[in-house]
Amino acid sequence: MKKVISVLLLAIAILTFAFNRPALASDAVKGAKIFNANCASCHAGGKNLVQAQKSLKKDALDKYAMNSSEAIIAQVTNGKNAMPAFKGRLQPQQIEDVAAYVLDEANNKDWK
Repeated sequence: MKKVISVLLLAIAILTFAFNRPALASDAVKGAKIFNANCASCHAGGKNLVQAQKSLKKDALDKYAMNSSEAIIAQVTNGKNAMPAFKGRLQPQQIEDVAAYVLDEANNKDWK
């Protein structure tokens, strides 16, 4: 009985890892190029030209619950209020790279 359970658990583990899509690593360097080409007109230097209080600085990201890659990816993908949606204009990996760049700038340099 123990052997059957062990084999079953092993099979489940193998199937779980074999069929899961691997997570794509985000690239902040690529994100910087994409950001400069698509986002910098409104967000140069981490600012927000439309709503100044909603900048990309760390304190604003924290205040408006935009301090995770998931939140930034959702915002860039779907847009909100004055921000346009980039779904269809950018590939999902490009949006992930932009999120990595924004978080890197906010957390490590605070857009200085």
